[in-house]
Amino acid sequence: MTLRQYLVLMSVGAAICWMAWVFVLGSTDPAEAGFFGFLFFYCSLFLALAGTFSVIGFLIKKIILKNDQIVFHHVKSTVRQGMLVAVFIIVGLILLQIKLLTWWNGILLILLFAVVEGIIFTNRKYNNYV
Repeated sequence: MTLRQYLVLMSVGAAICWMAWVFVLGSTDPAEAGFFGFLFFYCSLFLALAGTFSVIGFLIKKIILKNDQIVFHHVKSTVRQGMLVAVFIIVGLILLQIKLLTWWNGILLILLFAVVEGIIFTNRKYNNYV
């Protein structure tokens, strides 16, 4: 799979997930949704956010690096970071839904995800033979 195919497929997948989220948003009543209504809402939103942030993060890295030879090495990290940002947003929304989100919980959540990303970043293996 080429880099262009990856970006097109990821963008199309994210667009489909956004359409699924809009469908869930329009077709469910939060008062009567129950467990599965909220499950579909959060799952479709997570997939849409993860795909969108992965593609946007990759494009930002490509613009910043301006080196087309090694840019495909950043796909794995942008997918991971896109998923972390999506999890951060979903956890924040769930905390907001159950009325547990306060400013200090938000700061703790940001610090938690920064620490998780830092741990993942520092534990990666470096390959000097590109």
